[in-house]
Amino acid sequence: MAAMTTTAPALRRKRTRERLRIAGFLSPWLIGFSVFFGYPLIATVYFSFMHYNQIERPAFVGLRNWTYVLTQMPLFGPALWNTLWLVVVMVALRVAFGLGIGLLVTRVKAGAGFFRTAFYLPYLAPPVAATVAFVFLLNPATGPVNDILGAAGIPAPSWFNDPHWAKPSLVLLSLWGIGDLMVIFMAALLDVPKEQYEAAELDGAGAWGKFRYVTWPSITPIVLFAVVTGVVQTMQYYTQALVAGKLASGVSIGPGTVIQPGYPDHSTLTVPQLVYSLGFQNFNTGAACALSLVLFALAMAVTTLLMRRRAGLLPAED
Repeated sequence: MAAMTTTAPALRRKRTRERLRIAGFLSPWLIGFSVFFGYPLIATVYFSFMHYNQIERPAFVGLRNWTYVLTQMPLFGPALWNTLWLVVVMVALRVAFGLGIGLLVTRVKAGAGFFRTAFYLPYLAPPVAATVAFVFLLNPATGPVNDILGAAGIPAPSWFNDPHWAKPSLVLLSLWGIGDLMVIFMAALLDVPKEQYEAAELDGAGAWGKFRYVTWPSITPIVLFAVVTGVVQTMQYYTQALVAGKLASGVSIGPGTVIQPGYPDHSTLTVPQLVYSLGFQNFNTGAACALSLVLFALAMAVTTLLMRRRAGLLPAED
């Protein structure tokens, strides 16, 4: 009995030391999470109930910011529609195009290194520089793309200057920089066991049969990863749409110039652009925080739905 009495404090001290050791190893992540995510999230929730213009002291206004964002803000509907359109169309095409390029490059026998480099290099271009180059190429007056289409007798659209073509032009820009998904899918495709292909070939499976019954089941976790990360990234789509709209509008940008985003006709306006315009151009920080939380909740809801349903790619767990 005495031995058990003396052992219990020793066990507690040992467990305390283990917990402190674990906390020490986790401390870099805990500090980073608290400083760069926890505190900003709490501050955003706090300011969403305040009237704050970054100069005067915050004043509590209750649900006024939320009411303004959800019912009175005139551009909230177009920005939300554009963001959701880009999420559905851009993510789907990027995943399909990245997988197709990955399949093509892994099956090329001669010049595979050249094709890998050629498809990956555009991804390394800075977003602003890539957007500037793309807007120049698709310029309806001086761009070489429309010159080529005109020479071939194909009607040339106005691209970023046409509200109906502005979002598809952004999708083309995203497909041009498909190198990140290509590399991910190439790694997944090269990891599929060759024995399974050989067994499927012995069973009489053709190219489509091998892809459907061997390749696709093996890479579906990677496809799900690409879909979820693509949704999260597209929900934050800001730089390319803003730069493309400003360049296509032809307005000179200089010190003190304030340009409303979304050219042409609000077709490239996204929710992150609206957040920036509210918070840093109109100094309505409270409404910007409320809109940020709406975007955050929407992104969390879509991501949770994809993870629970596996985006239709993986069988649901019982």
